[in-house]
Amino acid sequence: MEISLSSFMLRMPNLFSFFLLAFLLLQVHDSNAQAPVTKPNKPLIQAIQSAPGFIALWKFDEKEGNKRMAVGNGTFSLQEMNGTIPRIEEGPVSGYSIQLDGSSYLNLPHDQTKKLNIHGAGKEVTVIAWVKRSGEQTGFVGGMWNEYADGGKRQYGLFVSLPHYNGGDQVCGHISQTGKPTPPFPYSIDYSASKQTVPKDQWTCIAFTYDGEYIRSYVNGEFEAREPELIKNTAGFEGYPDGLTQSKNPYFFPDGMGDNGSDFTVGAVLLKRGMGNFFKGQIGGLAVYDQALDEGKLKELADFE
Repeated sequence: MEISLSSFMLRMPNLFSFFLLAFLLLQVHDSNAQAPVTKPNKPLIQAIQSAPGFIALWKFDEKEGNKRMAVGNGTFSLQEMNGTIPRIEEGPVSGYSIQLDGSSYLNLPHDQTKKLNIHGAGKEVTVIAWVKRSGEQTGFVGGMWNEYADGGKRQYGLFVSLPHYNGGDQVCGHISQTGKPTPPFPYSIDYSASKQTVPKDQWTCIAFTYDGEYIRSYVNGEFEAREPELIKNTAGFEGYPDGLTQSKNPYFFPDGMGDNGSDFTVGAVLLKRGMGNFFKGQIGGLAVYDQALDEGKLKELADFE
């Protein structure tokens, strides 16, 4: 069949319109595919709640201006402090997360902590969180940790980046028996620090466990041991003329957790100058257990998609 040039030219606008429409439809499909998912990860939530020793999970799916409520052995209503905290439509647990800007935090008064107030010789704890950190500074994620009131009310706490004693950009799990600094040093030195660093601007599952004897830090469910090393800022103190050498992961601490009276906070702790160690970035979930979860269980929780 022979098509004249004039006939082909007449068909050209229709062909162009067809291909343009197809291109636009593909663009819309790609845009929808990249939109953030805001539905809850029900299998992960169920796995978090069914792990041994489960106490509480905050999914952070409430709108800003509202208390953040836990599921588990109590609602443990976290109150916004220093302003409202935005809810972001992104997160690996509920599909949402809180956005912390370095000035705001969440607080639960000590008299409402109940089963979160884990303490005593031989008691265990696990704190696990899903975070996307900005990487700008030391950040407290969650726990019962107060470094100043009445000389210190430290108990247990999950941090990212404690560089003073070899924990820069790493997951750090802090435990205290007395609530006060570790003699003879000016601060508490008793924390594990992961061998791996925590990436910036990337969702990461971070956790620490305490089994009553050792503190261990995990990144994405994986534990990596650190060899004994010289700890910075420990030289010249009584008994340590050349400094202290020890392993940071696991960290040996057989003293147990004290009942020291701290509030439960998320995103900051009380320091001498006021609230500090603000976490900057997103937190998409936080869970607390009164048992030290093993690496297999932490890896299982970290690998859920």
